[in-house]
Amino acid sequence: MAVKPTKQLIRPYGDRRDDGVVQLSFTLPVPLSEKAKEAAAVYTRKLGFTDVKVAAAERAADAYTFFIVYAHSPVVLDYAEIDVPEVVVKKLGFDDLNVLIKDKVGRRIVVFGACTGTDTHTVGIDAILNMKGYAGDYGLERYPGFEAFNLGSQVPNEELLRKAMARDADAILVSQVVTQRDVHKDNSRQFIEAAKAAGVHGKTLLLLGGPRVDHKLALDLGFDAGFGPGTKPSDVANYIVHQVLQKEGKEAKNVHWEGEPQ
Repeated sequence: MAVKPTKQLIRPYGDRRDDGVVQLSFTLPVPLSEKAKEAAAVYTRKLGFTDVKVAAAERAADAYTFFIVYAHSPVVLDYAEIDVPEVVVKKLGFDDLNVLIKDKVGRRIVVFGACTGTDTHTVGIDAILNMKGYAGDYGLERYPGFEAFNLGSQVPNEELLRKAMARDADAILVSQVVTQRDVHKDNSRQFIEAAKAAGVHGKTLLLLGGPRVDHKLALDLGFDAGFGPGTKPSDVANYIVHQVLQKEGKEAKNVHWEGEPQ
């Protein structure tokens, strides 16, 4: 019988451990005034917070005010009950990963990426694929072991899939930056529908990235993995390499590597 994990009760930290103090920020459709500040405090108390302090209030636009509020929350969370899927890979450095590709894969890994649908922003896909990479971390174009193709923004799903299939791509990266009205979810669902129609879903590795993306959301939408804010090119590169090795039977699936979270 499975052993239930020991409770790990946690609360937010503000001035001291477990004081339950949180910081909130939001905008109300009213002009900046003392009445607006009180409205922000009342709204926060209606959310269930106490000891509310409006720390900052600034004009955001005509008849809009942005607030930063500090408040106390009585909520206690059992961290041991949290269960969420995570992307876990054996993280190798640039040189070591290229050696692994050469020795075990024996060919260049083909990757296509694009910002699909109505999204015109390429900052995410550029950070992962372009040679210069992001935050001093080389993009996939810099890796000798990868053959990476960045198709840019507003790429139709069918075009991305057609070009990837023509080169027998190992992985397809979809970037979604714009998130208003959940358009990133709509665009992602449309891509998955197109991938299923093309016979790619379940065969080619499909990855989703963006500022409002996490691994759970990506799985729910039908992708193989999701990468959110703070993701570095090396994170994606390592994940793809190990997935390719597992697909080819050269590495055991669901392997837990020493030093990584259980």
